[in-house]
Amino acid sequence: MGFVKRYKGRGSYDLLSNYNHFMPGFSETGWLFILFLLGSLLGSIVVAALGFIIPAEYMNIISYPIMFIPAMLYASNKSRHNENFEDGYKLDNNNFKIGMGIKLAFAAMVMTLASAILIEPANMLLPPMPKILIEMMENMMTGPAWVTFISVSIFAPFFEEWLCRGLILRGLIKRAGPAWAIILSALFFAIIHMNPWQALPAFTMGIIFGYVYYKTGSLKLTMLMHFTNNTLVLALSLIPSLQEMEYLKDVLSPWAYGIIYALAAAALICGLIIFKSIPQKEGYLGGCQKIKSIF
Repeated sequence: MGFVKRYKGRGSYDLLSNYNHFMPGFSETGWLFILFLLGSLLGSIVVAALGFIIPAEYMNIISYPIMFIPAMLYASNKSRHNENFEDGYKLDNNNFKIGMGIKLAFAAMVMTLASAILIEPANMLLPPMPKILIEMMENMMTGPAWVTFISVSIFAPFFEEWLCRGLILRGLIKRAGPAWAIILSALFFAIIHMNPWQALPAFTMGIIFGYVYYKTGSLKLTMLMHFTNNTLVLALSLIPSLQEMEYLKDVLSPWAYGIIYALAAAALICGLIIFKSIPQKEGYLGGCQKIKSIF
């Protein structure tokens, strides 16, 4: 009877609940990385096989989800096994009323934009990106705008947040504590981009996303932050007058850039204060609600 009550109303559409009882530790995080690499290889094979019948500019919306299929199958299988014997924690939690949710969503988006500005000086210290990587990134932005939008602004936030925050961060919090869990999940997030020039901003954003997830348990919020960052980059790439812009500093006077940089720092600090004020709930793992095992 308890089983029926617990799972009454749970349908196959509730995708994220399929992973509530999978809490990956260090070794399982390693397996997830290997499965991600396997998925990348599988995606490349599918692209090569379909290249004769589907135009290249449409391939990203096919290959991108495929990269995550091995990890999703592995995690789902582990969760189904674990729910019989171990407690789990929700990947995505609805812990806030609408008013507070809107406030946190706005703060999260502002923090994301502020972080993108604040990381610029560190990015400027990196050597020029090799031509082959520039061409690879440009190829991702070519083709119909709707295809690029789906790949960059929809698929990337959903799948990457599911993996890096929903699975890895949530699992490592239990084993390494919140600080190390946030750092290690951000490092994982940086590595899977497979590009050192993307790794530094990805790591920084991963820290911010991770802190928000730890405090709220809301994967929707981190997906929104990821969406905000990626859509900004995409929008800038579609504006002809800004396509040659590498940094915001390139198009602003030193005074204007200094003012915007200071405002970004203040916005990030205010956002962190807002999320820091969220109280820890008893029985939760960070912001993630505990779920009892079936038996």
